[in-house]
Amino acid sequence: MMYLVRGTSRETGGADGPARPAQNRPARSRSAGKPATGLLLTEPLRGLADLGALLLATPGLLAAPRGDGHGVLVFPGLLAGDASTVPLRAFLRWLGYDVRGWDLGRNHGPTEAILAGLPQAVLDHAERTGRPVSLIGWSLGGIYAREMARRHPRQVRQVITLGSPYAMRDPRQSHAEGPYRRLRSLHAPGARLPRPEVRARPIGVPSTSVYSRWDGVVAWQACVEPPTPLHQNVEVRCSHLGFGVDPATLWLIADRLAVPAGQRIPFRPPFALRPLYPAVSAR
Repeated sequence: MMYLVRGTSRETGGADGPARPAQNRPARSRSAGKPATGLLLTEPLRGLADLGALLLATPGLLAAPRGDGHGVLVFPGLLAGDASTVPLRAFLRWLGYDVRGWDLGRNHGPTEAILAGLPQAVLDHAERTGRPVSLIGWSLGGIYAREMARRHPRQVRQVITLGSPYAMRDPRQSHAEGPYRRLRSLHAPGARLPRPEVRARPIGVPSTSVYSRWDGVVAWQACVEPPTPLHQNVEVRCSHLGFGVDPATLWLIADRLAVPAGQRIPFRPPFALRPLYPAVSAR
């Protein structure tokens, strides 16, 4: 999966428990292959199960953290559009955020419309709200979000990625590589992503990578990076298609958005919710 911006972008500067064994910590992506075929084939059914879990968990989500109502943009994954992020955006709107979809139609990769529309969407929403905005990106949308933060750090408050393989070194780590390649005729001439080692470098704003070992589309190892004072990896248990409705992911997003601007407070789930988060990096 090769994605995103035209040209190169300029660089800018376990949940409160015993440490997990080394083999269970987020690892470099180069050693991982595609998720098991069984995980891929069961994605639709498991996605429906995640949706069912949301319906059951709705009363509990009423207690989710609330923030200051700043602007939020949500970017969808490959072949998806704003319809796929409706539940997530409705939840954030209910929490009081000025949340918007990207309004760029279906995500076919780096088309001319997307290359022009992404930075404009970020700049417009930041200007409209009068302050930096948070970016949430699902899968390919998370790669877009990170690159927008790299290019426009003053307009971006934080980035949250949901199963986004920004650290992927080998296309064989994703079952979506085939569909992406078949869309290349729609891509803008010369559109390219920075080299893998550049793309995987930390961004200059607070970021959270949400990943799942149950992801049937991309290798979870490609969705994490070493934790830093600005970055944290958090594991949840859901399908790739379920990130936008998984109750644990929604609570985590609410918690991250509620962190006051200019502060970096590591995610620590409430005691009763700790079983929902198998691994939370220390920072």
